[in-house]
Amino acid sequence: MLKSIDPILTPDLLWLLASMGHGDDLAFVDANHPSARIAQSTHSQRLIQLPGMSMETAIRAIMSVYPLDDFDPDPVRVMMPVDDPDRVPDVQRAVLAEIERAAGRPVTPGKLSRPDFYRSAAASFGVVQVGDSSSYGCFLIRKGVIS
Repeated sequence: MLKSIDPILTPDLLWLLASMGHGDDLAFVDANHPSARIAQSTHSQRLIQLPGMSMETAIRAIMSVYPLDDFDPDPVRVMMPVDDPDRVPDVQRAVLAEIERAAGRPVTPGKLSRPDFYRSAAASFGVVQVGDSSSYGCFLIRKGVIS
């Protein structure tokens, strides 16, 4: 155990977060995502699984140590619902609230179609999959710098 580190942040997850550099994306995906296949194409080829965890809880813990990229106009990107691209699913609202709380500012996410999200996730640094089965609980979050 580490002092002041959320226990959700496992050693493997901390390694992944610490190994990333400024401008690297991390894919955070729900239980429905083809994460094992996508993770094989990422830079680290790492899949970190947090079974039984909600996306909101996982993001709250991760954002306690993860700097959001302030130089990018879209440091957070979400997967758009196929049936209604303008709809914002509850899981996305909850996660964006956690990201905004941690960043201390409003964050308007970029929106990606399902195929574009999969391609972008495959080009990310790694994948974190939670046990949350909420539809469209898929996010790309770009790492910033600590000043």
